[in-house]
Amino acid sequence: MFVTWRLSLLVAVGVVPVVAASALGGVDAWVAAALWVILCALLAVVDVAAATSPRVLRISRDAPAKTLLGAQTSVRLRIANTGSRRIRGRLRDAWQPTAGAPAERLPLEIPPGERRDLVVPLLPRRRGTLASEMVVVRSHGPLGLAGRQRAIPSRGEVRVLPPFTSRRHLPSRLARLRELDGNTSIQVRGQGTEFDSLREYVRGDDVRSIDWRSTARAGTTMLRTWRPERDRHVVIVIDTGRTAAARVGDGTRLDAAMEASLLLAALAARAGDHVHLVMFDRVTRARVTGVDGPGLLATMVEAMAGVEAQLIDTDWDAAHAQVRALTNRPALVVLLTAQDDVDSARAFLGSLPALTARTRVVVGTVTDSAGNRPDREDAVDVYRAAARERGAFEASRVAEAIARAGGDAIADTPEGLPPRIADRYLALKAAGRL
Repeated sequence: MFVTWRLSLLVAVGVVPVVAASALGGVDAWVAAALWVILCALLAVVDVAAATSPRVLRISRDAPAKTLLGAQTSVRLRIANTGSRRIRGRLRDAWQPTAGAPAERLPLEIPPGERRDLVVPLLPRRRGTLASEMVVVRSHGPLGLAGRQRAIPSRGEVRVLPPFTSRRHLPSRLARLRELDGNTSIQVRGQGTEFDSLREYVRGDDVRSIDWRSTARAGTTMLRTWRPERDRHVVIVIDTGRTAAARVGDGTRLDAAMEASLLLAALAARAGDHVHLVMFDRVTRARVTGVDGPGLLATMVEAMAGVEAQLIDTDWDAAHAQVRALTNRPALVVLLTAQDDVDSARAFLGSLPALTARTRVVVGTVTDSAGNRPDREDAVDVYRAAARERGAFEASRVAEAIARAGGDAIADTPEGLPPRIADRYLALKAAGRL
């Protein structure tokens, strides 16, 4: 049972004239007011009795299995009235707030024996599985004072995946990759260290690439051509420890790390390299390995969807052990973490040399996009600017320590980090170092 605002209005509006009339007639005002409230309560009970029971409704759902974070989607509710009376009221689908369902209840009116479809729009604001366990229906009585309410079990769920907004950078990077592979009209000589083919020597070619055995057989100077290496291993490690929970821009550092890893994985897979993903703090939160080709990105976003940052420090010795378990060959290891404070980065920096000794390591860090404000109007602005400057200084010290340990440190905003890591990957390919 529920009551509407009309019952409250009826009680409030009726009390004043009833009390005034009782004063003129010699009746006690409190008795008259109590009688009026009792009359209103009886009207509400009659209204509830006259309302159609929501038990006669049968509800089914048509919901998308997956959607992207921040993308508009909708769930269709099919509601059938199996009773013999018309039902009028309102309905609310019980999604959690992060699903972005409308707060207002949807109007509902179904004649007996008929069915209606209602569309519930969703705008997800959190990755993972969003679920609704029930639909709450309110059936109004004919007077509109009260009615019947019932929660009807009807489970629906939507898997919310990372949006991969950095996809817009992929076409330009793929064009550069095709140039490196020699598949476009732009031929770059001398790049790569993997043998491609033989051709005749042309003035200006690097004489170190002459194949003397082929030259002897062909009777003319033959040159070996090279291409960037394929079939290499790229290991992406995303730190899911406490530093990944910090908000940067419109999201968290973990969200930005996911964007960078998806862009790099798409590029490396197109280049023919093997991509491995580990999301780790003290335990493995997600792991993708042994997947190549078109199914790689779909597998990665599915694995990432339900991972959230944990408020614990990352065990970097264990994380590097995960890297060694994935490949025993020289590889490119990309560590997406937030190492911007010297004191908190001691464990990370202490374990880094053991990793850089056998692999090439790139450390990507998401930084705050807010720069120093020139208009420092009050003390709060001054303190914020000082904190940003202090943070930038500490981050530069950590970057220098990473470079001394043999790694590459890349720090940028959430929008700038994914293309910079992709460019670093292409640069390593072009230089024949990967």
